[in-house]
Amino acid sequence: MPEADELDIDLRSDTVTTPSDAMRDAAATAEVGDDVYRDDPSVNELERRAAEAVGTGAALYVPSGTMANQIAVHVHTDPGQELLLERESHIYRWELAGAAKLSGVQTRTIDAGERCVPTPDAVREGLVDEDLHRPGTGLLAVENTHNYRGGVAVPVDRIAAAASVARERDVPVHLDGARVFNAAVALGVDASELVDPVDSVTFCLSKGLGAPVGSILAGDEAFVEDARRVRKLFGGGMRQAGMIAAPALRALDNVDRLADDHANAERLATGLDALDGVDAPAPDTNIVVAHTEDAGIPAESLYAACKDAGVGCVEFDEYATRFTTHLDVDADEVDDAIDRIAGVVDELRA
Repeated sequence: MPEADELDIDLRSDTVTTPSDAMRDAAATAEVGDDVYRDDPSVNELERRAAEAVGTGAALYVPSGTMANQIAVHVHTDPGQELLLERESHIYRWELAGAAKLSGVQTRTIDAGERCVPTPDAVREGLVDEDLHRPGTGLLAVENTHNYRGGVAVPVDRIAAAASVARERDVPVHLDGARVFNAAVALGVDASELVDPVDSVTFCLSKGLGAPVGSILAGDEAFVEDARRVRKLFGGGMRQAGMIAAPALRALDNVDRLADDHANAERLATGLDALDGVDAPAPDTNIVVAHTEDAGIPAESLYAACKDAGVGCVEFDEYATRFTTHLDVDADEVDDAIDRIAGVVDELRA
């Protein structure tokens, strides 16, 4: 991974955003208390507003999205059960086998392809009843937006259809909604509509919304009470966390401006797709995946050359490279990035 100071235009992820002056001021002047005792007014207000934003009964502030997802798995399942999820999902692909290590849960995957969420028939086929030989499905997990599939905004009807099958079998459903507000903005719906079909949801404050630290895990009051205890178990109990919750409150005001990131991503994809040998499909949200197999350029080579050119990106697959727009990159910088990447592609093809 390149260091940030080596990159003039950092498109590695929307996690690289730096807090605004207003966020820094909020941190400096935050009302604080011991959050383990529920005495931090800034955290309490953040959790109240977060639950309101996604239409749930309660919410819990946690240090990271991975912790939020793993708490949800732990609360919803019993050791020895099975977690059913999409094979390219973040929980399965990028969270260090946390379900197995932390919760004693076996994972089984469904290939949902470009749909990103499995069909009702696939869910029905994937669910397993507990018997003498089988562990029983304890949880279905879905993702929106879908990171690895290129920030796809999954329509609510697909989530609802998959969730309804699980609920018919009394299997709870968790939504990894790290970028659920990106999905809501792209689809022109309220985030609560995307969350309504599921039992719990995670969303990140430190991605497109721009907070320096933290994610939210939300659900009904009973679920969040259980989650609070598991957060402590996992080492996530925080003390005077208002110092980071206050900037996160400001981040909740950044939902509408996600449309700017989507427009910049579309601008970037158009520019990259015009390069000879590069296929960059139009994105739904703020993630652009450039495919360079036709140009004969492995992602490893493109990544290294972009780094040398001062443009940050991430290797996604052998010939797939991810570029992510965010609030610290404007349209002029996107145009600059396109020019630099064009030069890199020309050199690598030579």
